[in-house]
Amino acid sequence: MNIRNTIDQKGKEILNVYCTAGYPHLDSTVTVLKSLSEEGVDLIELGMPYSDPLADGETIQKSSQVALQNGLTLNILFEQVKEARQHTQVPIIAMGYYNQMLQYGVEKFLSKAHQSGIQGMIIPDLPMDIYEKKYANLFQEYNMEISFLITPLTSDERIKQADRLSSAFIYVVSQTSITGKKGEIQLHQKEYFERIAQMNLHSPRLIGFGIHDKTTYNTACKYSHGAIIGSAFIRALSEGDMEASISNFITSIR
Repeated sequence: MNIRNTIDQKGKEILNVYCTAGYPHLDSTVTVLKSLSEEGVDLIELGMPYSDPLADGETIQKSSQVALQNGLTLNILFEQVKEARQHTQVPIIAMGYYNQMLQYGVEKFLSKAHQSGIQGMIIPDLPMDIYEKKYANLFQEYNMEISFLITPLTSDERIKQADRLSSAFIYVVSQTSITGKKGEIQLHQKEYFERIAQMNLHSPRLIGFGIHDKTTYNTACKYSHGAIIGSAFIRALSEGDMEASISNFITSIR
């Protein structure tokens, strides 16, 4: 089942968990993907480590640095996803940056991702206009869904463009800062979520950035179809036995 169908079928309280490929160890990826699947997450966002991540906070940046030092490459990532596909059917979304696609070769990148079992992409710095003009047909050819990000500063016109072009979901960035912030969701954020909800967009919406525990997850779910948790999960992975840590973390959210 693809990403959009998975969200549409469940309808609410979608849990999308972000992990960094090759972290904490090069061969951790398959174990993490398998364990998240066994714990019942709905979607998995797999970070493609990059040396200059624009949107990532300190926790995810550090995990990317560790993964690169571990020797993680895109080719290894694709092989790891292919192996993980023997154990899970949960949709996997690759999250990375435009330059990674360009350096690899966009069509080759999409082909390899599709062959590995990746079903969607989040590329925060890929401009929507360039996607539509140059790459939309290629994404469709390789059955690759895409999600665009909106923030509290995004104009209504751009939000509608993101709605039209996002074939998976709209990534609703909860705040005008990088990932990894802690604390409760503030009133001004709830007002922003409410404004987006009232726009009657066609695409499902998942809220990310700053979602780190049961309270923030439940709040996000009140205003959207679900939430994305990243930095808090990365921090949990560094604590003791990996599979136990994953189980304990997901249990703490749900």
